[in-house]
Amino acid sequence: MSNPVKHFSVWTWLLLAVNGLAVAGLGMVFWPHKSAQPPKPPTANVFGGNAPGNAVSLHVAPTPEEPSPALGVRHHLSYQEWLKILEKEANAIAAQSPAHLSILLGDSITLWFPHEWLPANSIWLNQGISGDTSAGVLKRLDLFRPTHPDRIFIMIGINDLLRGMEDEVLLENYRQILRRLQEEHPEAYIVVQSILPHAGEAATWEGRDRFAYVSNTRIRTLNTRLRAIAGEMGTYYLDLYPLFVDEEGKLNPKLSTDGLHLNERGYLVWRSAMQMYAQMVLPPLE
Repeated sequence: MSNPVKHFSVWTWLLLAVNGLAVAGLGMVFWPHKSAQPPKPPTANVFGGNAPGNAVSLHVAPTPEEPSPALGVRHHLSYQEWLKILEKEANAIAAQSPAHLSILLGDSITLWFPHEWLPANSIWLNQGISGDTSAGVLKRLDLFRPTHPDRIFIMIGINDLLRGMEDEVLLENYRQILRRLQEEHPEAYIVVQSILPHAGEAATWEGRDRFAYVSNTRIRTLNTRLRAIAGEMGTYYLDLYPLFVDEEGKLNPKLSTDGLHLNERGYLVWRSAMQMYAQMVLPPLE
């Protein structure tokens, strides 16, 4: 399959918002909240989605209220404990064999996606693990192999960079991940999601010193290469990066808890982008 990469301007976003496709999510993003506490990570990861090289670039204005920098509840499970949990949840979903299944695959940013805010019309299986890398994801794809997803959304890579991984190694891991997903889930539409920016020296995340070695310019360059890989391999690409940057090109603090992770507004922006992408680009669920 070969489709051109698609770009949608801010005008398209506004037009669609007016037509009601993203009003609910965006309304919560722009409307002041009484509380800006970050969402609690889900206690369970089972929740109730591709043609080659398609991409959407969306833009929203910053929110009007400064969020709390608190990280919220942290997970204290070991990596092996998380693997066992994700395997059990994937097996439970496989046994249910839902008509429409979508999978989220990634690290803590994915893990903390509030299940009640995920797009409707699909059962969601969250396969995020805090601190995970592209190598970790590649090794654990077998966990949800028994499932039959319609859509797989993947975001991974920031932890690779923070740990000093070279760009070429990260990109090669991505190629292997996409190849495996295509082999094991040939009917699924696979959506590569761009790596998000960070807040640099303004971040409060405890590992912020490492941002000095991972510039947002480098992340943008990697995202350009990820877009190309997604197109070459016949998968989709969703460009979330422009949605999360401020006027200085850093992670918008009004969408983040600590300069790396997202707060509730950040997740609402992400949810709206996924909804728009599904309706504008992905084939409908039957």
